[in-house]
Amino acid sequence: MKKYSMETMVGIFVVLGLLCVGYLTLKLGEVSLFGDNSYSLHARFTSVSGLKVGSPVEILGLEVGKVDRMTFDQEQQMALVEMKIKKGIKVYNDAIASIKTAGLIGDKYVQIDPGGSDELLKPGGTITETSSPLDIEELISKYAFGNVGKDKKGEKEDTK
Repeated sequence: MKKYSMETMVGIFVVLGLLCVGYLTLKLGEVSLFGDNSYSLHARFTSVSGLKVGSPVEILGLEVGKVDRMTFDQEQQMALVEMKIKKGIKVYNDAIASIKTAGLIGDKYVQIDPGGSDELLKPGGTITETSSPLDIEELISKYAFGNVGKDKKGEKEDTK
């Protein structure tokens, strides 16, 4: 009798452990069993250097989504970024998307200024106002080699 109760306890413990591992796998893998709780938005940038699939999307400093996919738009010769935004987050049609750097040499992320017009962007909509990331390497090299304040021909720019 004691043998069966010990085996039952071990069996229950193993089943609970497997359930916990399954739950953590779904949560950490961000898999949704009961439908998607996000919608997609697009933005076109002239450069997406340093941005990766899975990079965060932030509004007002809060993470509201992730970069889902990046492709090349042949017609407009721009990079097209698809972002998954959590449902319930309102983004208006005058929103501005920018690629920013976390820290001085940190990872890139997309920052969205949500706008404030009367019309909301529909799921699958495109943010038209964008700004690409600053090329920090180019700025540092200009400063290091003394090219700050010079135009393309190497002449000093008029600062009046």
